[in-house]
Amino acid sequence: MQHEIYLDNSATTPVAEEVVQAMEPYWSVQFGNPSSPHLRGVAAQKIVSSCRAQLAAILRAQPSELYFTGSGTEANNLALQGVAIAPFFLRNPGHIITTPVEHPSVLNVVKHLEKLGWEVTYLPVDRYGKISPEEFLRHLRPNTKIVSVMLVNNELGTINPVRQVGEIIQRENQGRQHKIIFHVDAVQALGHIPVKIPDLKAHLCTFSAHKIFGPKGIGLLYAHKDAQLRPIIFGGNQESGLRSGTENVPAIVGLTKAAQLASDGLEENMAKLEQLKSALVEGIRGIPDAQINSPEDGAPHIINVSFPGVRGEVLVHFLEQKRIFVSMGAACSSRKRDVSHVLKAVGLESDQALSAVRLSLAPQITLAQIEYVVYSLKETVEEIRNIYI
Repeated sequence: MQHEIYLDNSATTPVAEEVVQAMEPYWSVQFGNPSSPHLRGVAAQKIVSSCRAQLAAILRAQPSELYFTGSGTEANNLALQGVAIAPFFLRNPGHIITTPVEHPSVLNVVKHLEKLGWEVTYLPVDRYGKISPEEFLRHLRPNTKIVSVMLVNNELGTINPVRQVGEIIQRENQGRQHKIIFHVDAVQALGHIPVKIPDLKAHLCTFSAHKIFGPKGIGLLYAHKDAQLRPIIFGGNQESGLRSGTENVPAIVGLTKAAQLASDGLEENMAKLEQLKSALVEGIRGIPDAQINSPEDGAPHIINVSFPGVRGEVLVHFLEQKRIFVSMGAACSSRKRDVSHVLKAVGLESDQALSAVRLSLAPQITLAQIEYVVYSLKETVEEIRNIYI
């Protein structure tokens, strides 16, 4: 029997065995609350501090600039809302620049802020969802206060020129009393392309553990002091008062171990993913009428492809019968039957967008498995077309 081939790694990844082992003592042996004053609590706080320092070294940030959250979604909410609720902005909502291809945890926050009086510009994107720094510069206004651009698109794998955007913002901020705050969603980037905070030129950057073979339920926010974030969750003033709630020590340990493994193996894993992606794309191009929606220079782990005449939802379920698991796009919205907002924004016709599936890779996959996936795709697409056309 064919072992399953999991190609939905942009939705979530299995927790690596090394991560499971690293987390294990903190469930029931070293279980203290980091806020407790006794030895158990002090030991837990030392672990949290150690993890923060390790992550800071990996990302080239300062430990005091890193904050643990409950997810990447929460980190995005804290980044954007934490800026927008500053007293000055509550009295004088400004202008936000973002893109129409952001994750819903950014877009829906922006839509919420729009209802509160903020003006929003959605930058035009090319056929792959990429923005132009020159176009961004043209949309800057005197009252622009927040900019949010994702580094790697979760549906297409497109890599955006966030460094250039950040450099434009740095120059612009030199003459401003109220600085533009730049946020980068790097959830799909970490572990797949090089990510160092100084290279991004951002004030705020968000990450998630479960995309890099870590546990669910833990995210990370980088926040430069210039962002002047306010909390959006209130309670016991954990995380330097920015994010209340007892720290999830096992998950923090898991995030740290996963990030370290991803950092240590980045060069080797990128080469492996590029090899797998190249073989997969070459195979897919041999399927009649297949249309690759991802750019050639995108992140090495994401391929989005349309098969006209084949509904993506149907293809997903046919493939799962062969124990091949793919998705129709972002996991948070793939159960909805609407056209993906990302594919709509890049100009795909409705039929092409509805026939799209996303295959997201992991280094553990083999070339033999890719060969089987290509064979199965060709066979299944032909089978579905014979049924429905």
